[in-house]
Amino acid sequence: MYTEIYLRLEPLGVELAAAAARAAGHAVRILDLQVFSHADYFRMLDAWSPDVVAFGANYLANIPEVIDLAKETRRRLPGALFVVGGHSASFTAPEILEHAQGAIDCVIKGEAEEIFPRVLAAARDRDALGTLPGVVTRTGEGPPPEKVRDLDALTPARDLLPRRRKYFIGVLDPAASIELSRGCPWDCSFCSAWTFYGRTHRQRDPAAVGEELSRIAEPGVFIVDDVAFIHEEHGYAIGRQIERRGIKKKYYLETRGDVLIRNREVFRYWRKLGLEYMFLGVEAIDEEGLRAHRKRVNLSTNFEALEVARSLGVTVAINIIADPDWDEDRFRVIREWALSIPEIVNISVNTPYPGTQTFAEEGHRLATRDYRLYDIQHAVLPTKLPLDRFYAELVKTQQVLNMKHLGLSALKDTALLAAGLLARGQTNFVKMLWRFNTVFNPQRQLADHARPVRYQMRLPPSPEPGGARRDDLYVLRPPPRRERGGEPDAVTG
Repeated sequence: MYTEIYLRLEPLGVELAAAAARAAGHAVRILDLQVFSHADYFRMLDAWSPDVVAFGANYLANIPEVIDLAKETRRRLPGALFVVGGHSASFTAPEILEHAQGAIDCVIKGEAEEIFPRVLAAARDRDALGTLPGVVTRTGEGPPPEKVRDLDALTPARDLLPRRRKYFIGVLDPAASIELSRGCPWDCSFCSAWTFYGRTHRQRDPAAVGEELSRIAEPGVFIVDDVAFIHEEHGYAIGRQIERRGIKKKYYLETRGDVLIRNREVFRYWRKLGLEYMFLGVEAIDEEGLRAHRKRVNLSTNFEALEVARSLGVTVAINIIADPDWDEDRFRVIREWALSIPEIVNISVNTPYPGTQTFAEEGHRLATRDYRLYDIQHAVLPTKLPLDRFYAELVKTQQVLNMKHLGLSALKDTALLAAGLLARGQTNFVKMLWRFNTVFNPQRQLADHARPVRYQMRLPPSPEPGGARRDDLYVLRPPPRRERGGEPDAVTG
């Protein structure tokens, strides 16, 4: 639901996999179903008859759609190899294959740039698929997935992606996406970035980033790093490449409050380079909530970070996680606090995703196993309030915050911006201003729970005494740990 209004990002992982396939000598096409329809997809299949169809499944809510498309693809192209990869697929590979009933040949777990060409090479020998690192088939699983050795070996195949003007985030319309680093060394309980990447953080070569940026046509750029500028010297090095090449862009990034405070000067430097928007994962406005989410940061640090961000002159958006046990009073407190600060406040619902420690420890409490409801805008755990009242309070809170930033008074500040975008034929941001009430409403969210469920998520094993074993959560294996008193224990260059 969030992506129906606020953003539509280019599929960077799919573009990298496509670049790897093309470098191996294959003819490749990309069709992004955020932008194109199922009818467009089937027309391409019928006209081109590819030997291999590969889907990137980063969002858990899209898994039923991928499975149904795989089944229809198998009917039309019975000999084609059907491959699925991506973040959410990596944590749900065996159940995806079970649901697909033979329509999906394999799932790639972890990073795909290096293993995908090897999967393509094995397309004519399906028995060999199960011997490849990170590849799961219905009959077994190969060795553990391996990290990509060189993050700069490939650049995304952006030229294969039609309708690039459809990608945006907020007022950056249109916007491309770029990766400066990969992974996250923190271990927040609600997040699966650290379990996917083995709690590591790897940096790209600044010169390679500068070269890639110089070839991006879009005026806006979203930096997809889970935490931007963990190492300030890396941020400075990329910035110098931007200056040397005379690159003029507007940037949107995500970071943590403690990183912003510690490395504030590199963020100030990037403000001069074009940094306009910053997303801070505050998550809670009390110490108890921060401890529950294992943010490893205290409340005063987060509030200090907001002051630092304001001093930079960037537009700041923050996220607050709504817990299922919230009542009317808690929602009211959040509304009052959010209205008292100038930042954009987004409310997401605490959602135990596969791959998170929350899922491993609380998954047995799930109120629904419908993949489609796992979008951080539906309650999938039992709520303290009756579900209809929980959604009424959630949407009421979102509506109040929406009017704060996108209401008539706020539109005065964006009128010239909107007019400029329309003059250039860009309508994504302008459409966003009017769609809120049609997308976010309690009746729709409640009705989503009543839909027939064809594919149900697997429950995690019963939680062990003392909590989930971390080693069971990882997709990529972490390096040896160095415990450092609450700081990340595995940061690698």
